[in-house]
Amino acid sequence: MGRRLGEFTKQNTKCMVQVNGTRLIDRLLGQLSKLSLSRIVIVIGYEGEKVVAHVGSEYQGIKIEYIKNPIYDRTNNIYSLALAKKQMQEDDTLLIESDLIFDDKMFELIVGNPYPNLALVAKYESWMDGTMVCIDSDNNIINFVPKDAFDYSQKDKYYKTINIYKLSKEFSKTKYIPFLEAYTKAVGNNEYYENVLRIITFLNSNELKALPITNEKWYEIDDKQDLDIAEALFAEEKDILRKYYGRFGGYWRFPKMLDFCYLVNPYFGSSKIIDEMQANFGTLITEYPSGMKVNTLLASKCWGINEEYIVPGNGAAELIKALMELLPGTVGITRPTFEEYPNRREKGSLVTFIPQNDEFQYTAQELMEFFDKNHADNILLINPDNPSGNFIPKDEILNLASWCENRGIRLIVDESFVDFSEEWEQNTLLHDHILENYPRMMVMKSISKSYGVPGIRLGILCSADKEIISKIKQNVSIWNINSFAEFFMQIFNKYEKEYKRACERFIEERNRFYKLLCEIPFLRVIPSQANYFLVEVKTPYTANGLVLKMLKNYNILMRDCSGKAGLQDKPYMRIAVRDQKDNDRLINALKELESAQ
Repeated sequence: MGRRLGEFTKQNTKCMVQVNGTRLIDRLLGQLSKLSLSRIVIVIGYEGEKVVAHVGSEYQGIKIEYIKNPIYDRTNNIYSLALAKKQMQEDDTLLIESDLIFDDKMFELIVGNPYPNLALVAKYESWMDGTMVCIDSDNNIINFVPKDAFDYSQKDKYYKTINIYKLSKEFSKTKYIPFLEAYTKAVGNNEYYENVLRIITFLNSNELKALPITNEKWYEIDDKQDLDIAEALFAEEKDILRKYYGRFGGYWRFPKMLDFCYLVNPYFGSSKIIDEMQANFGTLITEYPSGMKVNTLLASKCWGINEEYIVPGNGAAELIKALMELLPGTVGITRPTFEEYPNRREKGSLVTFIPQNDEFQYTAQELMEFFDKNHADNILLINPDNPSGNFIPKDEILNLASWCENRGIRLIVDESFVDFSEEWEQNTLLHDHILENYPRMMVMKSISKSYGVPGIRLGILCSADKEIISKIKQNVSIWNINSFAEFFMQIFNKYEKEYKRACERFIEERNRFYKLLCEIPFLRVIPSQANYFLVEVKTPYTANGLVLKMLKNYNILMRDCSGKAGLQDKPYMRIAVRDQKDNDRLINALKELESAQ
């Protein structure tokens, strides 16, 4: 009945739900029509007559039969399948659940495989739910693991059933149907048909094999979020990037996708600080976090800033919104840049500087010369900048800060990526004496990026202007920091040495990755002091075309920047720097494209 899909199944059964304008049943019938089938049997129940009216009695020459389950609301899929036991004993059978969407090649895999009894399975990932299986080295299914028997300590051994099966007529007649009849007689009809397969595997018959998929796309649509993800996975080419980028994260729900869009430290996230947070998960998830006063003390301890000069936020995004709504007058920005800041202002309040070179590099002196002629009440500097990676040394920033002080201009420096720069410990502005020397300067830092923990949502804003810091504290929620972010600040100082090593490892890997990217002939890589590269894409590709090809062919997501303000219609993309293994996967994919030219 698909209750979790809400209005989408209020008056329609699941297979009639549309994904990108095409009903699941229509997509499936189109895929089945390419196979050598004698008939298609559809078991209907809830709103089943609408399926009959929509599909009819044949599809592209293939006969359609219907079996009605009149008590669908009191039974489960074991009963619906039992209603088709006669047909299953007459022919070899493909068994498909109606809430699936998948690549055409899935049927090629299972039909073309010589084993007569086969289940398509996928290695377990965190987004998966439902029945799991364990398999041996010969791909025999040795156990079906129902949802209530799932053991997270064994998850690395699990495979998820995709719910596409191939069952031979002989297997159905001699094994599956007899066991199904016995099982329903003993246990009842409100069960799952996989339970019968589970019993058969206990007999060690090795008759049912698993066929693990590799990079084939599929999704099971149980709720609205599943539908949203399916629409991104199977979007038309013209819509696919919009649907992915519009999610702003959550990409662990996409099978085996490698995310080169979002910008985090790839090395500190695997440190022992995560182990300690996991060990305290039960407490953190069940307890309230502290309020602003306590979290300010923790932030002050972590970053060595006077507590009156610092405010922690639910990610830098919360603090950016609060700050940009508070600042009076005009704001000077450099483009291309991180658009979260200008998006929080009226367009008429922006004064925009665009570097006049093809690497989008600029200096503090150039900013002073521009804003001397084009006044702004506030100047925003993201350092290193995003997406250009442009970096201004600390002494030059302090010259800019002094220039702003003398002119009554507020300077906002976002140093979220500064820990990725060479000699990064010397580059930060987060020191009380610096903030006190330049009270009109404010320093923003996203902890998510440099510390590799975007899921905890943590950022800080610092300034010796205690009045504005106090106003922002008053404007955010008393519980703006969750317990995980609070605990991270509580224990971070124990792991500072690990963090420093992680930053050193990152810089080494960025230098290695840069050299490899520069070897790709259709890329021009702009040097960067951040954890990403702005890259010009050259013929035969466009930025949009290359990003799409990498996503479709290799399941690698990168950022197309050709529509970004300051880069409109220019063939640029941004590539994050990940760890060596992931970076090599990207390089190998790019080299494959090179060799295919």
